[in-house]
Amino acid sequence: MGSIGTGAGVDLSHHINRKSKGRHPSPLKDIIKYMGQDGMVSLAGGLPHPSLFPLHTASFDCLPPSSSMPDADKDEAPDDLVSLTLGRGSGSGDLDLTQFLQYGTGTGNKHLISLCKEITNKFHSPPCEYECLLHPGNTNAWAKVVGMLCEDDDYILVEEYTYPSAQALWIPLGVRAVPVSADSQGISAIVLRDVLANWDKKSRGARRPTVLYLVAVGSNPTGLSISAERRKEIYDVCAEFDIIIVEDDPYYFLQYPPYNPSANLSATEFQPLDTPSFLKSLTPSLLSLDTQSRVIRLESFSKTVFPGLRLGYFVANPLFTERLLRATEVETQDPAGLSQAFILALLKKWGVDGYLEWLQRLQRQYRVRRDWIVGAFHKHFTVLPATDSPLPKAGGYVACLADRTGQLKPIFSFIDPGAGMFVWSKWYFAGVKRFAELSASDKLDPEQAFATELWNAWASELVLLTPGSYYHPWQGKNKVTTRERGAEEGTAHFRFSFATPTEEQINAGVERVKRVVDRYWN
Repeated sequence: MGSIGTGAGVDLSHHINRKSKGRHPSPLKDIIKYMGQDGMVSLAGGLPHPSLFPLHTASFDCLPPSSSMPDADKDEAPDDLVSLTLGRGSGSGDLDLTQFLQYGTGTGNKHLISLCKEITNKFHSPPCEYECLLHPGNTNAWAKVVGMLCEDDDYILVEEYTYPSAQALWIPLGVRAVPVSADSQGISAIVLRDVLANWDKKSRGARRPTVLYLVAVGSNPTGLSISAERRKEIYDVCAEFDIIIVEDDPYYFLQYPPYNPSANLSATEFQPLDTPSFLKSLTPSLLSLDTQSRVIRLESFSKTVFPGLRLGYFVANPLFTERLLRATEVETQDPAGLSQAFILALLKKWGVDGYLEWLQRLQRQYRVRRDWIVGAFHKHFTVLPATDSPLPKAGGYVACLADRTGQLKPIFSFIDPGAGMFVWSKWYFAGVKRFAELSASDKLDPEQAFATELWNAWASELVLLTPGSYYHPWQGKNKVTTRERGAEEGTAHFRFSFATPTEEQINAGVERVKRVVDRYWN
């Protein structure tokens, strides 16, 4: 690990929960540091002998940062490649594999940690002292954070709609969510402050929340990003009420300008920005605002390199990384050695500025895909700004269809995603005969019943959307229906993903969505 910033922050040791306070250093890990001393004869270790490892050399052909990124959808071959060779011994290629094949210390390879620090300094310039610690992906990282900060039956502050895997691990602990409503700028700092200032421990049956979990850029599922101004407001509220902010940010570099139907990116040559200009174009992270060391940032290589690496890193207060290390030593150890070796060799070959160029090209590719799906909405529906639509108070844009009289009927609204891989859509069921039938029946939750029927109809037409119900924050068994959650009646949500389909598949998928809409809405 190692210091990054210079500020001392504030004492946050009271946030460590009982379980984490009870963790001790692994004695097996503690003894490893003595094994490297000159002249030491170790009869203590249980490390397999390295001469008996079957892997001798590994070679990879990789794209360079300047690659034109061949279109995998069209089975195009790469036009240029960078070769990496990882071998046993100091002179056997781009990186000596030997140290990566043995058990690690839990912190991760020191050279890779150093590179993570360099990236953090360049990208975020944290104002307080921080350390980096490797982890095997953000899902596992979040599990370790919950295991460090949350007691059983706690509450966690989350966005209005939140990533389901993030909450799946805390539900068995009796932990519940407190959803904070949002607008186009992200979660409301005013609502957040109101929730905290008026928390009633007796009626809630638990202490005031101490953790805020955010996917602050390109939120999964909403595609929303918290604006720079709103981030400062949220941080100030969290400082006032002593809240730890967990910034889960896998989509940070996938930030886009608004959809422009006249922009034909496929026909224009890509020109990367210089490093300072690119970084300036990105919304500042919460980590970059953190003067009190209360942000735990979860970094991941899953979206920027590939998910199968199962590799990322914490950037956090040294108090927290020390406790997270104690959990790592006995739960997962450090991430897979081959993953560490590959990413270290690749980033050394590319350089940090080369990595940034790669990120810009990646950003452009996903922006093109975002344009495909929003363009498909315009092609198959009449899309209007909400203010000019039959639903002027809806957010963003409203996709409409004309009825038999020629009058436009609102079908769903959506916000143009400024980041990430998803479009979050809100569907309006008023005037739909089948929904009226379900509402008049004894269905406990007619909105969910109709949403499920819609989903099955789309699946029959060979198009899949993700049901919005997956992203409802878990508030307890007494708040699962639309009415109990206080959600708007007569509505439901679905998530569109533009990450993997081709342009032709996206168009076909949206056309199939419309086919089902025609059947129900008319």
